[in-house]
Amino acid sequence: MTLYDTIDSPLGELLLVGDGHALTALRMGAAPAPGWRRDPDRFHEAAEQLRAYFAGDLRDFEIPLAPHGTPFQQRVWAALREIPYGTTISYAELAATVGRPGAARAVGAANGRNPVAVVIPCHRVIGASGTLTGYGGGLDRKRLLLDLEAGIAPLGIAPLA
Repeated sequence: MTLYDTIDSPLGELLLVGDGHALTALRMGAAPAPGWRRDPDRFHEAAEQLRAYFAGDLRDFEIPLAPHGTPFQQRVWAALREIPYGTTISYAELAATVGRPGAARAVGAANGRNPVAVVIPCHRVIGASGTLTGYGGGLDRKRLLLDLEAGIAPLGIAPLA
């Protein structure tokens, strides 16, 4: 059975999805699917860690994760979790990290399919020129997350509309 809960955040409402043991997805502005069961108790720790992250008090998540994806996607998502808080890398650097230099587009596609945004920090990947490029939650949210990690986003910021 798929379980879910929602929490308010500076990014707007977040939908937490899981299997009862691990977080399988974190979606922005999404609704639960028919048949899913709300179970806030199963997401208490994830919600607390997300709140601490948005308050600037947490840098590394310790939430059990079980995102669904191909072996290549899993490799990319694991590499994303190794990008230090407050830093960014390019798609080309990420491609080299996963042993696929020259595969920046494939890495970008895997990055874009990250089902557990924020916790698996796909927002830390930017264009080679240092520009913000694609983010499933929108570039405003990506900028907000990067500013938060850089210590320049004010705490208690209002959610994006």
